[in-house]
Amino acid sequence: MKPFRTGWRLLRAFAHMLVGWWIIRRRFPRLTPAEREREVERWSRGMLARMGVRLEIQGTPPAGGPLLLVCNHLSWLDILVIHAARHVRFVSKSDVRRWPVIGTLADGAGTLYIERERRRDALRVAHHMTEALRAGDLIAVFPEGTTSDGQDVLPFHANLLQAAISADAPVQPIALRFVDDASGLPSLAARYIDDDDLITSLWRTLGAPPLRAIVRFGPPQPAAGRERRAWAASLHADVQALRREMH
Repeated sequence: MKPFRTGWRLLRAFAHMLVGWWIIRRRFPRLTPAEREREVERWSRGMLARMGVRLEIQGTPPAGGPLLLVCNHLSWLDILVIHAARHVRFVSKSDVRRWPVIGTLADGAGTLYIERERRRDALRVAHHMTEALRAGDLIAVFPEGTTSDGQDVLPFHANLLQAAISADAPVQPIALRFVDDASGLPSLAARYIDDDDLITSLWRTLGAPPLRAIVRFGPPQPAAGRERRAWAASLHADVQALRREMH
């Protein structure tokens, strides 16, 4: 039954992805920004359902910006999960923009792109983030800079926090965890680390028993008077605490 379940979920997810591509190409030009946000949230929740992932939201998602959200990073699935809880603009690696269909979906969701191979590109992205925050946007980053196995939270890079300081925008910590939906035990089915590739990770996720993605929102923190490295260390501790509160 497992190969059948995996194949059926994959077929439904692919069809839903094409629907999202069509919505962005055909409907988005006629929608207001608020309508686009709701469409992204609705589409993301639909994709999670088709993949066998149930969303659980703890705490209070942000009502609006300007706000920078920081979250631990476990999988390619993280972006879908957060979008399903609250539409935000993500900072993502530039390669995503060139991926067929997925690049269009990322553009439609308002993604900001960074070239990780170029050290100075972080300055350019931080500048665009500052402008977006001053315009009232919600932006999310994964300050670990890469995915982890979920056993712990990797150290946070402080560079992109400068955008919140420059724009005097608050930062809200978020914690993310995947568990088996029936037992509540931690699940590594959605992991994307080390030698994992996207296809292998996708197949393992779709073949797993139903998952539950838990997103826990902490309280926002003002930027006034912050030093970015000290703030990064403090936010790291906050995300770890939010993860512990999920148990």
